[in-house]
Order: sequence, then C-alpha cells, then structure tokens
Amino acid sequence: MARIAGVNIPTNKRVHISLRYIHGIGPVNAVEICKKVGIAESKRVNQLSDSEVIQIREIIDREFVVEGDLRREVSMNIKRLTDLGCYRGLRHRKGLPTRGQRTHTNARTRKGPAKAIAGKKQATKG
Repeated sequence: MARIAGVNIPTNKRVHISLRYIHGIGPVNAVEICKKVGIAESKRVNQLSDSEVIQIREIIDREFVVEGDLRREVSMNIKRLTDLGCYRGLRHRKGLPTRGQRTHTNARTRKGPAKAIAGKKQATKG
C-alpha cells in the first residue's frame, strides 16, 4: 500500500483516481501529476515502482498544499472572516450558505434537519 502525504492510497485503482483520495488533489491535479512523472493513464498503484512513488511524493510536497496544511489554511480563512464580522463571516457564524443561495426552501445541508414549528399548519378551507 502506497502512502503519500500521510494518506494510504488504494492499491487496486488507477493512479490518477487514487491520488484524489488526498485532500487538495482533484481530477485535474491528479492527471497533471501523472504526466509530470510520466505514468500511463492505465497504470495501477500496485504496478508503480518505488522510484515513481517517490517522484509523486516529491512533486506533491513541492507544488501542492494538501491535507493538514490545506485544512488549516481554510479554517484560518474562515476564522479571519468571522473575526472581521463581514457578511460572509456572519453567514459562517450562523451556519448558513455564504455564496448567495436561497434559504427559504433549500440549504438543508448547511442548516441541518428541518425543525417543526408549532402552529405552522394551514387551516383547511371548506
């Protein structure tokens, strides 16, 4: 099992797919890393040589912010916004969407499960 950037990468998957298990590396970056090392698209992680794994590690360390450093950077950015008290910071503080989405009916992911409100049902006409 290959271990890159503190993450155990699945061995039976293709390299560009398994690199996505690292926080901060998406589809485009994974393919870019494979091209720089010179790994074929169809090659799987268990077929990699030790030198190729070392090259992948070096490229990720040198060119990308991943895992703990990236998580810390993102959380510091959010903390800065909340400390400033700007609009986005207030939305983060309240746990609401920060990018202008509607919240009247949607946004259940950010707001959590729906809470029942007493006396909210409509009276039936008739």
